[in-house]
Amino acid sequence: MGRNKKRALYLFTGLLIFFGGLLAVGGVGVYNDSEQYITMHIHREPLYPLYLAAFRAVFGEGYLTAAMAGQGILTAVGITALTEYLTRRFGLRLWEELLLVGLQLLPHLITRYVSALHIFLENSVMSEGLCIPLFTIFVYFLLRMLFEGKGRDAVAALFFAYLLSMTRGQMMTTILLWALLLGIRILLIKKYRMLFMCASAVILVFLLRDLTVHVYNYGVTGYFMGNTYGQVNTLTNVIYACDEEDREVFAEGDLEQAFFDSFYRKSMEQRLNYVYAGDSFDERAAYLEENHDILKFRILEAELSAYYFGLGEVDYYEQSSMSDEMAGKMIKKLLPACFGQWLYDYILLCRNGFVRSIAVVHPLINFVALFLYLLAAGLLLRQMIVKRRFQAAVVMGTALLFIIANVCATSMTIMCLSRYMIYGFSLFYIALYLLIREACENKMLWKDLGGKK
Repeated sequence: MGRNKKRALYLFTGLLIFFGGLLAVGGVGVYNDSEQYITMHIHREPLYPLYLAAFRAVFGEGYLTAAMAGQGILTAVGITALTEYLTRRFGLRLWEELLLVGLQLLPHLITRYVSALHIFLENSVMSEGLCIPLFTIFVYFLLRMLFEGKGRDAVAALFFAYLLSMTRGQMMTTILLWALLLGIRILLIKKYRMLFMCASAVILVFLLRDLTVHVYNYGVTGYFMGNTYGQVNTLTNVIYACDEEDREVFAEGDLEQAFFDSFYRKSMEQRLNYVYAGDSFDERAAYLEENHDILKFRILEAELSAYYFGLGEVDYYEQSSMSDEMAGKMIKKLLPACFGQWLYDYILLCRNGFVRSIAVVHPLINFVALFLYLLAAGLLLRQMIVKRRFQAAVVMGTALLFIIANVCATSMTIMCLSRYMIYGFSLFYIALYLLIREACENKMLWKDLGGKK
């Protein structure tokens, strides 16, 4: 067995011990959202419920423990693959390889000891437990595609982007990221005819995703329909940004106006409107994040479901679909009327999302996060424009583009909780280290730490 294969095997074994130890100490984490995945709820994307169902079919009563062990194994596979590839690509020393491993383990520790939920994601019955390793493997193939230009890596990266989109809706951004980066590479090598293939692949994957969701929901519910509730999520932040006069966008006396009047009146009674949010950026962002779910569940969902169930002969799936359809109609009319306030709130959510992608929201740490983003962008431009060196810049560019897409997409529908933002954390810091290393690799520091290569 070659030296590289031995190192990879040792690393993989160590990671298995690490995640196995976490599972043994912490056990299986079951939370509020877990039941929806277990019962294959219409609101949830198909892959994680199917993942749990497969373990249930094989292992019976103990399937959750087996499924969590599977998440740990898959995470170990992803970390090992990405670490070993970057180690070979950048000629990293052993201590640098271990640093990359540590950076990839940090999100698992942050969500346990820093975030509000205090959970080990890989031991939790939550889609993030599967989504994180899938994202790591996606990044592995994406970087291989960019650096080596092999078609099989492009296909593999797109396949994992499809799997990610089937695990969490926000991860449809990985499909667009794949298309953007491959498109840039095609333009650089001047094979313009391949742009048509790239665009066609993206369209086909989105169509395949939509078809898969519909077929899955038909098998589970008997209805050939997509996932519901996304529009209600989005309408929540729109209602939050409204004033009373915005009711005028609806025809007098119609159902949409009746819903708006009820939503607005109850939101004001319960202080679930932007006017109660405070003065500072921090206060306003925190207020919206704290009250989004309250407004959504206690008012919007309660009102919509009560009305449609009240029609009689309507089951849960029909009600859910009707509620989503009504929310979509209301968004189209309301958003232009309250766009200024909605956009302000959206920017606040994005700001917190950008911070949480690489740090923790805090008045002092926010400035540290801004400095790190500026440092990363500055080093990226310096290496590309001044030094004409692109390897580390490619990794950082990938990290920044994903963070931007993830934050902007998530903020459209809900607040940017840490567990939604955690995907870009490790990639950003790995890329930042590689940029700093590349910029300073001729300095005495590197010779002192590891000697000349």
